[in-house]
Amino acid sequence: MEQYITGLQHVGIKAEDIEASTAFYEDLGFKVAHRTNLDEETRVVYLEQKGLIVELIETKEAPGTGVVDHITIDVTDIEAVFAEAQEKGYTIVEGGGINFLPFWERGIKFIMLEGPSGERVELNQML
Repeated sequence: MEQYITGLQHVGIKAEDIEASTAFYEDLGFKVAHRTNLDEETRVVYLEQKGLIVELIETKEAPGTGVVDHITIDVTDIEAVFAEAQEKGYTIVEGGGINFLPFWERGIKFIMLEGPSGERVELNQML
């Protein structure tokens, strides 16, 4: 899988109050790069500073808010990454396959792996 990875994409953080969290990161020098609603109850804000992207996720059903939800790694070929993850027997969560979200200009495709300690690692290809 190493040949497809290009670097850290973002860190997802659960936010109890997305406006307060956005203001906090803006005060640290981050700029809002993208803002969207995933559904009626889930708001998402991406902030960027010097190549580091933080994804804030506010949802009514978010237990343990204010904690790191996942880390995301950029990949160049999500289909090849998915095939290799299946081959290696990794636990694939969030639908068990390649997912699409209409984020950014053309959307993203991703898979979410569960690590050995329950951590979530998203492998993400921006389209």
